[in-house]
Amino acid sequence: MSQRASALWVRLKANRLAYSISILITLTVGILIGTVISSGVKGQDKKSSSSDAAMLSVPSPQTLSNQFSQISKQLEPSVVNINTESTIKTPRRRRGVPNGDDDANPFDDFFDRFFGGQGGQGGQGGPGGGAIRERSLGSGVIVDAKGYIVTNRHVVEKADRIRVRLQDDPPGVLHEAKVIGSDQETDLAVIKIESEKPLPTAKLGNSDSMQVGDWVLAVGSPFGLQETVTAGIVSAKGRNIVPQRQFQSFIQTDAAINPGNSGGPLVNMAGEVIGINTAILTDTNAYAGVGFALPSNTVAQVYNQLVGPDHRVSRGSIGIMFNALDNPAIARVYGTGSGVTISDVTPGSPAEQAGLKVGDTIVAVDNKPVKNGDELVADIAARKPGSKISVGFIRNGKKQEATATVADRAKLFAARLGDEEEGGPEAGPKESKLGVSVQTLNQEMADRLDVPAGKGVIVKDVKTGSFAEDVGLSRGDIILEVNRQAVDNEEQFNRVVTTLKSGQDVVFLVRQRGAGRQGGTIFLAGTLP
Repeated sequence: MSQRASALWVRLKANRLAYSISILITLTVGILIGTVISSGVKGQDKKSSSSDAAMLSVPSPQTLSNQFSQISKQLEPSVVNINTESTIKTPRRRRGVPNGDDDANPFDDFFDRFFGGQGGQGGQGGPGGGAIRERSLGSGVIVDAKGYIVTNRHVVEKADRIRVRLQDDPPGVLHEAKVIGSDQETDLAVIKIESEKPLPTAKLGNSDSMQVGDWVLAVGSPFGLQETVTAGIVSAKGRNIVPQRQFQSFIQTDAAINPGNSGGPLVNMAGEVIGINTAILTDTNAYAGVGFALPSNTVAQVYNQLVGPDHRVSRGSIGIMFNALDNPAIARVYGTGSGVTISDVTPGSPAEQAGLKVGDTIVAVDNKPVKNGDELVADIAARKPGSKISVGFIRNGKKQEATATVADRAKLFAARLGDEEEGGPEAGPKESKLGVSVQTLNQEMADRLDVPAGKGVIVKDVKTGSFAEDVGLSRGDIILEVNRQAVDNEEQFNRVVTTLKSGQDVVFLVRQRGAGRQGGTIFLAGTLP
């Protein structure tokens, strides 16, 4: 190595050593300074914590506004959880419908019930259909210490087993219950459990005393969550959400009501039951701020008849129909300022026998003026079947009178109400050799299903494993033709079916459930075994 190169290498090595020492000194000084600062900071934290921070404490209990809690404690022991089990048939997967999925069909409620399932949990049927066990939940309120409970009809209808859980029952303890009676018109039912000791009861209030804006509490078991209390106000009174149900005039509330609340009480600030929670208005089957409770005055009237000797509600009727909502134009055209203008007369009814016709305006019953349909229905419904009334009416501008014999409303309108049990076994549609029962499609059904009236018969039920099920018929389908022959009523359908023989081809022209006027028709066919 040259002397110049050797001198350069020595300088570089010296510079590198100096640089390393400089870094080491800098780091050491930094660490010492940081330690001092850190020590100072720690000392400040400790000093601050011991002198500035105040200890947290919980104030002594104070009596604030506790009216809600008092009412809740008072009512909760009388509110029960209702568990039901039922066997339901799963329809055969319909041809042409992906995965056989009918769950989203908007017409399901029409064939099942107005306020849908209460949290039912059952398995899905396979492609061939079958039967499954469905478990549902609802609520009820004890109104008699002997074990009589008021709830909704749709909570317990068609249930094979009904069990009730009381508030003080330990987990797993349920009381067997039996149905004392039910009323389809108001969707109310009375059930009973046996108990060795008197049960806590709720006090009934007068629903007519409630005003819009009054505070109310809803008590029940939404989604199976027992002893749930929600608060709200009376949002409206006299709500008729189903025009065909003239005895369902509801109290509207914004107290949260969800599936499982059905049958539970709506309570005023005196701790009195002023309604039975029955329905909600929603697109999601969950609370949307609009709930409905049947008024306690109606509940009392129905209850007193259901616990009577006949265990059924008897209402009078003369067999007429009219517009649910008052329309001044009708009154002007038919020449009267008040009264009820008849839009339909049931064939064979007391009204027809008395000579009443469509277009007549009823203005009085037994010389008592009638202002609207609600007054007319309330008056005649309270009459005993078999009693006679004088009906004052106006026809073509002239006042006339007729005498009518009041009939049993349930029997008179059995077909319209779709309540086969009211009229006895012979009142329901008969099952044909095809394994399907049908019913004539009346005007009301046609309007609700949005299909032409007088065309076809509606499928009421399909027997599991039958020919009708095999070809794909489902409840709610409308059969228009059988083997090219029109079937516009039940009689025509039965006449055609009686001519069918084993080994014969059978072709149904069907408008499937929910297709409506704009929907098409399809053929469902097979060979009769």
